[in-house]
Amino acid sequence: MTTPTTPTTGSLPVNGATLHYEVRGQGPLLLLIPGGAGDAASFDGIADDLATEYTVATYDPRGMSRSTLDDPEAEQRVAEHADDAFRMLELLSPGEPARVFGASSGAIAALHLLTAHPERVERVVAHEPPIVEVLPDAADHRTLIAHVQETLRTQGLMPAMAVFAAGLKKDGDTTEPKVELKLPPQAAARAERTMANLPYFVGRIVPSFMSYTPDTHRLEALSDRLVLACGQDSRGELPYRPAALLAERLGTELQHFPGGHTGLTTHPAEFGELLRKALRASI
Repeated sequence: MTTPTTPTTGSLPVNGATLHYEVRGQGPLLLLIPGGAGDAASFDGIADDLATEYTVATYDPRGMSRSTLDDPEAEQRVAEHADDAFRMLELLSPGEPARVFGASSGAIAALHLLTAHPERVERVVAHEPPIVEVLPDAADHRTLIAHVQETLRTQGLMPAMAVFAAGLKKDGDTTEPKVELKLPPQAAARAERTMANLPYFVGRIVPSFMSYTPDTHRLEALSDRLVLACGQDSRGELPYRPAALLAERLGTELQHFPGGHTGLTTHPAEFGELLRKALRASI
């Protein structure tokens, strides 16, 4: 295991926000985009290992943790979050295309970044982007998202989270959502920050990002630079299905990473090694 390093931190003013970012290592740029209510610390389990080969940069998405919004009530849009990632590339890799990894909602931002600025992106690995609008039962998921928002408004955060978690489960699965019992110290340490981000995530990110429709024709033209990935334990769950369908539509192989939707946290060593291979390989 690589000895942990202290990353260099910085702030990047962008349209409507100021982004907190962290950089470590040397080599070509690899930008890591967190998902959910996570921030730059989501990648603590893999960043140091990847930094032996890449200049690894990650950041808190706008409105999360240390990345502040100029207007705390501002509506969130996938295109703007993708533009934030583009600004990071312009700052840290101005002369050459970079590699990008995105998880969950961060994977949606990465997909939009690829279609909007293909000249800046050499390769994108998108892990379980919940682009439910590509699914044949998209209308059901619009109903779910509306139910989550109404529950948040009338009952509060935790009831809304329960509705959301139930909607992500496998068809016919009546058990409680799986909880990983053993988390690495890094994950436990950042739990408080993640909890503080949850109201913003559920109220602003979920409805915007899960109503996003990717440009599949554009992605098809760029499919040689795109790896769609899912957790090997996620089969049948909602975040798995859009990535699997999109990979089939694009004629590319769906890559399977260890664990489920949060395999990055629960299986960091194996996840990081497979990510390294996906960033190198040609489809």
